[in-house]
Amino acid sequence: MKIQLLFWSISIFLSLNLSALPASEERDSVINDGPYFFLAGDTLKAIRIEGSMVRESFFLPDRSSVITLPSGQQTSYRELTKTYRTKPKYRQSFKRIDSIAAISDVHGHYDNYLKQLLANGIIDKDLNWKFGRGHFVFLGDAFDRGDEVTEILWHLFKLEKQAARDGGMVHLLLGNHEQMVLSGDLRYIHEKYSKVEAITGTKYSDLYSGASVLGRWLRTKPVMITINDILFVHAGASPQLIQKKLKIKDINQLFAERITGKEVDFPTGDEVLDLLGGNMGPLWYRGYFNDTTLTLNQVDSILDFYGKERIFVGHTPHKEVTILYDNKVTGIDTGMGYGQPGTMIIFKEGRFYRGSASGVRTGLY
Repeated sequence: MKIQLLFWSISIFLSLNLSALPASEERDSVINDGPYFFLAGDTLKAIRIEGSMVRESFFLPDRSSVITLPSGQQTSYRELTKTYRTKPKYRQSFKRIDSIAAISDVHGHYDNYLKQLLANGIIDKDLNWKFGRGHFVFLGDAFDRGDEVTEILWHLFKLEKQAARDGGMVHLLLGNHEQMVLSGDLRYIHEKYSKVEAITGTKYSDLYSGASVLGRWLRTKPVMITINDILFVHAGASPQLIQKKLKIKDINQLFAERITGKEVDFPTGDEVLDLLGGNMGPLWYRGYFNDTTLTLNQVDSILDFYGKERIFVGHTPHKEVTILYDNKVTGIDTGMGYGQPGTMIIFKEGRFYRGSASGVRTGLY
């Protein structure tokens, strides 16, 4: 009994003095995160962390209450559990799209991500879809480095549904950091998520297991897509990919079935898998920017193989949008993962633009 009284005395003392902390210290010391949803039978279990304490709640099919996401947006039991019935689509080709926007490597920096989307007309002030029938491409790496990964993922999850209702699309491509977290490689997670592990007693990657809503949703996402004459891929398509004659459908299928979310021990001895999961693969390749032997003819060969005119990539950060190889390779990672404002790429009315966080657009080509 004395131990219990001591515990509650300490708890009350901490709660009374917590409000006196400076804002920065309060944010660092108090953890809020989630929700993470898991389906067992027909019961959806939600895990949230509020004030560094775990809160659990449960939702049933006939439950009429609204489920609130971190962005303040709302979802439902039906919308969340539909994820478990969704199959990955390997063939990802979209044509005659009038409006395209792309962003890359946000790395848990939710505020900068929202500023970009707001400034460039992708969402409205209530964070809802505003891009009509346009296609918005998130070129990978929502995870790691920053401390608001969950918020970004849930916003993309909800935005995807809203876009579809308006005839538009949200394309979330997997980056190397999605692959790392889903497969249990947690070396780059923000310290906040180490605390989340301690509070929940759950390994961070298990919060994104195939049994979770977000984990299942991410496992349906592609590695490469094409829109109009553009190939989108997180890191790049290397000459080695086309030497193996690996088409987009094949690559997406191999990742979904044999790599994504699996603790693969590379090298595997399988030549194709080792290529896809290695430095020459679509999640790790940096050759456009640091391989001095790569030629324009080789880039042309890659584009010819995929039947496209341009490649848009993230992964390799630069101070500004980087355009190489006669305007055929565009690197759009401009350091958002390191706290920079970042840049969006906008295609509208037949022209490409850089979109800034202030809403100013400048011609790209």
